[in-house]
Formats: sequence, structure tokens, C-alpha cells
Amino acid sequence: MATKQTEPVTIISLRKLRLETPETQPKESKTFTVEDAVETIGFGRFHIALLLIMGSTGVVEAMEIMLIAVVSPVIRCEWQLENWQVALVTTMVFFGYMIFSILFGLLADRYGRWKILLISFLWGAYFSLLTSFSPSYVWFVFLRTMVGCGVSGHAQGLIIKTEFLPTKYRGYMLPLSQVFWLAGSLLIISLASVVIPTIGWRWLIRIASIPGIILILAFKFIPESARFSVSTGNTQAALATLQRIARINRSVMPEGKLVEPILEKRGRFADLLGAKYLRTTLQIWVIWVGISFAYYGVILASAELLERDLVCGSRSESESGVAVTLPDTEENHSPCHCHVFAPSDYRTMIISTVGEIALNPFNILGINFLGRRLSLSITMGCTALFFLLLNICTSSSGLTGFLFMLRALVAANFNTIYIYTAEVYPTMIRALGMGTSGSLCRIGAMVAPFISQVLMSASFLGALCLFSSVCVVCAISAFTLPIETKGRALQVSDAEIS
Repeated sequence: MATKQTEPVTIISLRKLRLETPETQPKESKTFTVEDAVETIGFGRFHIALLLIMGSTGVVEAMEIMLIAVVSPVIRCEWQLENWQVALVTTMVFFGYMIFSILFGLLADRYGRWKILLISFLWGAYFSLLTSFSPSYVWFVFLRTMVGCGVSGHAQGLIIKTEFLPTKYRGYMLPLSQVFWLAGSLLIISLASVVIPTIGWRWLIRIASIPGIILILAFKFIPESARFSVSTGNTQAALATLQRIARINRSVMPEGKLVEPILEKRGRFADLLGAKYLRTTLQIWVIWVGISFAYYGVILASAELLERDLVCGSRSESESGVAVTLPDTEENHSPCHCHVFAPSDYRTMIISTVGEIALNPFNILGINFLGRRLSLSITMGCTALFFLLLNICTSSSGLTGFLFMLRALVAANFNTIYIYTAEVYPTMIRALGMGTSGSLCRIGAMVAPFISQVLMSASFLGALCLFSSVCVVCAISAFTLPIETKGRALQVSDAEIS
């Protein structure tokens, strides 16, 4: 009987020893996150390709947005449009942009950045081509609205770039995206100066859609964001992406196992407007609306100033634009202004557009040394000042100089707020944060045409004061933002924010 009682005790003690033995081995505990992998792999050839391909989305977006500015005088003449009808075209483009920015942001946080980017490009290219066949003004407005819906998804390219770049390179590489926007703007203005006088605005739209179609073919070289993949539980896909980047960069992966919390709750408005982000989100929205209002106000005001010669002494009579002869006797009865751009006007637009990159080196230095908040507040304050300086009676070269500086400042504003918004939100709501900001900023873009193309004709100083006042509000809002993202790693979830 004694032996029967001791046997079970011996077996139990052996089992305990076997169970406890693995706990003393530390090899299995070595893990790393996507952030660790991105920092370890570093910057290399993959990131150069990423910058070129995703940055080129800015070329396409700039061409589609700037297209309205160069085509407006022509369609005004062809369909004999009133001021409000010309302004409505731009407003409806940004209305479509506003609605679909939120939708694409939600979908990108749930189904992936890459898929939404591809869909948005296919959508935009299709409706852009259809626009060139518009039989009437109503059809033109509708189809350009659809183009605006597609263009709204291009912001996912910036998010993909942000999520793949190491922390110390984001402040330097992301502002360089402005070079691509500048290239798109210059390309469409240059094309317009040649194509519109020869084969017409419809062919300009067809030619402008070609870069978007080519870029769709290049997307296959860029993978889905590893941060998104791991946040959905697809760790194997994220690991494969990181290993591929390491091979391309001829770098190494960190040792251990890729581990990241699965985010069950992604892309929720409740998180965006929760206690941790409420103040940040509201102030970001104010800044986005103001920057967009100022940016597109400058673009449209430039075209309007040149088309209508609203600034005293800005142009001599010999340099005035070419009048367009309308058929029959409608020219004498039409209440609308019909005046297309002269070659000198296109030159002025090109020079002022080049201004968008003039402050880029200083913008990069400000972002990285002064921080995102202070840099943005300074450039917004300067933007307010230069809007008021436009009221000075000046020569044509003086007007060009003021427009040059304004374009430089508003471009710097957009650079900084894009970077800040992409950095301040965690992966779980990053695309939604960018989407809602990009959507609401279109309110400013929708209002801008009526200020630049309608109010400015009635009260030039009143329009400038309005633009300047909005910029002052944005400068104050930027200075008082609660979070500085300079040198801060991208967050995965709001639990990481202290």
C-alpha cells in the first residue's frame, strides 16, 4: 500500500519540472515591431522608388486641380458663363473631393491604403477622359465633380510614404513631395499655353489624363503598408513586405519575431474625436480649412488678376489678353467677361508657380529645427501679410513678385500640415484623420472661388482682408496645437500616447 501512495507523487513532480523548464529559456522572448524594423532597415533604394512613384501622385493631382484655373477663361467664352457659374465649377470639384475624402479614409483604414489609392486613380482617369467630351456646361460640372471624387483618394500615397519612412527622414523627405506638385502645376500651365490656342481645351484634358494612366501601371512595385497589414493581424504579409524592403535596401532585419497588437477597432470617428485627440483634431480642421482657402484663393486670384487686370498698373494695354470673337451677335448681348490668357499671362503663372518650391529648403529646416507647430505658425503669419501687400499699386513685375511669395508661403503651409497630420494620429485612425482633414479643407477650397472670382471683382481690398484674417486665425491655431510631432515615432494605437 505504501508504494502505491508514493508513485503518483513522483509522477506529478516530474511533470511540474517539465512544465517549468521552458520558462527559464529566454530565446523565445525576443520580438520586434514594425517601427523597430523600419528604423533598423533604414533609408535606401526602396524609399527612393517609393518617393518617385508615390510622389508622382502629386503630379497627377496638381494637373487635375490646376486644370480648372487655365481652362476657366475658355469655357467662360465658349458657353458664355457668368462669374458665379465659373466659380461653381471649382466649387463642385472640391465638393466631390470633400465627400469622398471621408469615404476613402474610412475604407483605407479598413481595407488598405494601396487598394483605395488604385481605385481612386482608376476613377479619376476615367471621368477625366469623359470630361473632354462634355457637350454642355452642366455635363462639364458633373464630370469634373466625379474627377474631384477620384482625386480625393490620392492622399493615401502620402500615408504609404509616411508609414514606410524612418523617423529621422520624414521631416526631410515628405516636404520634397512639393516638387512633384510643382512639376504637375508647371506641366499643365505649359501644356495649356500650347494646346489651348492650337487644338483646344478638350485635347488639353485628354493629354492631362495620360500621367495618371501611366502611374497606375507603376503601383504594382509598391506594396501595401506593413503597418496596416500588421494592424489587421496579417503579420505574415507585413513580415514579407519588410523582408523585401530589407533585400532591396541591402540591409538587415531585426532579430526575433514580429509582434504587434491587432487593432480590432480601426477607422472610428469616436477615436478621432475622443478625449485624447479632440482638441488636436478640431484645431487641425481649422488649419486645414484655412490653408486650403488661402492656397486655392491664391491660385484662382492669380488667374483672375491676370484675366481681368484688377491690380492697378499691373499690365500695359499692349500686353492685354486676346479677345475671343463669339458667333453671331451674342457677343454684344452677353453680360459675361470673355478674355483668354495672353502668352505673357502664362509666363506670369509659371513664374508664380515656381514660387511653390522657393521656400522648400527653409521649410525643411524650419520643420526639423523649429518643429512643426512653430514653423507653420510663422509661414501662416507671413501669408496673411503678403495677401495685404497685394493691394499695393504696383507694376507687372511687382505683381509677379507678390504672387511668387504667396505661392511659396501657401505651399509651405500645406507641406507642414500634411506632415503633422500624418504623424500625429496612430495607425488605427491615420487614414481617417487624413481623410477627414482633407475632406473638411475642401470647404475652404469651395468658398475660395466665390471670393477670388466674384467678391474680388466687387471689392478687391475686402477679398484680400478676408484671406488675410483667415490666415491669422490659422497661425494662432497652429501655435497652440497640443502635440509636437518633431522626432516622434509613429504611434500604432492611442494607448501609446502618454
